[in-house]
Amino acid sequence: MVGEEGAFVLGWDEVLTEEELSTTLKVLCMSEEEFKEYKEQGGWEDDSEEEESSALSNAALSRLKAPCKELLYDSVLLTLQAYGSDLKAEQDLLRKEAYEKLSRREQQALHVRYGQKRILHQLLELVR
Repeated sequence: MVGEEGAFVLGWDEVLTEEELSTTLKVLCMSEEEFKEYKEQGGWEDDSEEEESSALSNAALSRLKAPCKELLYDSVLLTLQAYGSDLKAEQDLLRKEAYEKLSRREQQALHVRYGQKRILHQLLELVR
């Protein structure tokens, strides 16, 4: 359902893998009865009315149902824990002399980690 890597792609303004995330949230937030019905039908027959709400812009993320928000919030916290440092440590490193001592590759990696963490923190705020 979420592809080979089992990950979702988030951007600054929206979820870039919105169909996968939307479907995953729907399935994970279903009751046992709803899930049985979903399996029996082989998925949803007509998602046309839900397509409009499945566009996961930042505004749409903040309007998700409480169980979906909670699931996303907890998932983001787990993802952030997988990093060796927090957002504040990355910010500090970007401003210190230590940054200039990093190799070009290490500087680029720092920028990538910092950007990823900022997006994740933004998502936390949206689903809080």
